[in-house]
Amino acid sequence: MNKIALVGYGGHAFVLAEIAVMNEYELIGYFDKGEKKNNPFNLPYLGTEIEFPFEIANNIYCILCIGDNRIRRKVCETLIHKNVKYPMLQHPKSAISSLSTIGEGTVIAASCAINPFVKIGQHVICNTGCLIDHECVVENFVHIAPGAVLAGNVYVGEGAFIGANSVIKEGIRIGQNAVIGAGSVILDDIPDESIVYGNPGKPKSV
Repeated sequence: MNKIALVGYGGHAFVLAEIAVMNEYELIGYFDKGEKKNNPFNLPYLGTEIEFPFEIANNIYCILCIGDNRIRRKVCETLIHKNVKYPMLQHPKSAISSLSTIGEGTVIAASCAINPFVKIGQHVICNTGCLIDHECVVENFVHIAPGAVLAGNVYVGEGAFIGANSVIKEGIRIGQNAVIGAGSVILDDIPDESIVYGNPGKPKSV
């Protein structure tokens, strides 16, 4: 059985830990800023990600259990020189087309559906019940929240956040680090770094 450590240990980590166990990984502990009082998996504290020992990286896998895209990317950059190995984790009650490609460190949660010719990058969160239709491209460090729908040929730039139960119209481009609010309906392209919400989606007032 392959061993895996969690990097980050909050609510999102609990979801990922269960998926890892379902994929027959043995949980060996967690890295975080400090030891957690709420420890439902009874895991040992292994230290901070900065203290991550090289000898562990050679023998186990890790998963970044951090929902915030910017922090997840920053921690990943911290660990690059440690030669950390990241698996792709898929909940058994999700559906991924054999004609799609998914990068390392990406997690596909329960009830997700990913259709043909989708390309998903590294360290992406496809959260519970999201739908990604044909030929979409999702770049690295994106978070697609529960229930979100990407119609066909949608492009999502690196670091973007797609809020819960939002709907992205076919052919739309979502810019890097853009934030789409929960329940939004996006009918037009969204520029980089934008914050958009509503039906139809409108930029947040400054």
